[in-house]
Amino acid sequence: MKNTLQLFRNGQVTMEEVLNQLKTYTYEDIGYARIDHHRAVRQGFPEVVFCQGKTVSQVAEIMHRLAAVSPNVLGTRANAEMFAAVKERVPEACYSEIARFITVERQKAVADPERYIVVISAGTGDMPVAEEAAITAEIMGNKVKRLYDVGVAGIHRLFDQHEIIYQANVCIVVAGMEGALASVVGGLVAKPVIAVPTSVGYGANLHGFSALLSMLNSCAAGVGVVNIDNGFGAGRLASIINSMR
Repeated sequence: MKNTLQLFRNGQVTMEEVLNQLKTYTYEDIGYARIDHHRAVRQGFPEVVFCQGKTVSQVAEIMHRLAAVSPNVLGTRANAEMFAAVKERVPEACYSEIARFITVERQKAVADPERYIVVISAGTGDMPVAEEAAITAEIMGNKVKRLYDVGVAGIHRLFDQHEIIYQANVCIVVAGMEGALASVVGGLVAKPVIAVPTSVGYGANLHGFSALLSMLNSCAAGVGVVNIDNGFGAGRLASIINSMR
C-alpha cells in the first residue's frame, strides 16, 4: 500500500487505480474463494495456494489474482495441467515437477548468508516432500542446503556431512519407513529439528502413520513434528525460526 501511495504521489497511478486496490486490500471474494491479500502484511508472505482438490481453472484464477497484487506467489500440490493454465495467465510462473510446486518469484528475497536451513532426507523416495520444504524455505528468503539419501540404513553417509548439519540454524528431517532419522539428527544438534514423516514405506508404514508415531515418541529433545508429507509446513516453520533474532 505504501508503494501504491508513492506511485500515486509521483503521478504514476490514478486515483481510480488506488481505489480499486483498496477494495481488495483485506480479501477478494471471487465466489468460490476469498483470497487473503492481507496475509503478507500479517505473516510476511502471501497466501499460499493448496492446489490439490481445486479445478484447473480455479487454480489458474486464484494464482492470477494473487500475482496481480504480490510479486511472489506459491502453489503447492499442483500438477502439470494446472501449471500450464497458470503459465498462460502468469508468464513468470515456474514449475517443480518433483515438488509439485508452482512458483512466481519476481522479487527474490535476500537471504542471510550466515544462517541457513538444512533439509535432510532419509531416502531418495522422500525427495518430493524434502523439495517441498526446501523450495518453500528458499522462496521465503532463506539460504537452504540439501542432504538427501542419508538414512539410518547407511548412517555413515549422514556422519560424513556432520559439519553442514552442526552449522545449520534449523534442521528439517524428512523420513518415511520407521522415521528414525529425526531422532538421530535430534541427538546430534543443539538447534531446532523439524521432523516430517512421509508416506513412503511398506505396508506397516501405514501411509506414514508409523513414521509419525516414531517421530512423536522421539527421545531426542528439541524435535518438533509436522503432519505426514507436509513439506510446506516444515519449510514455513523453519523460515519463521530462521528469521527470528
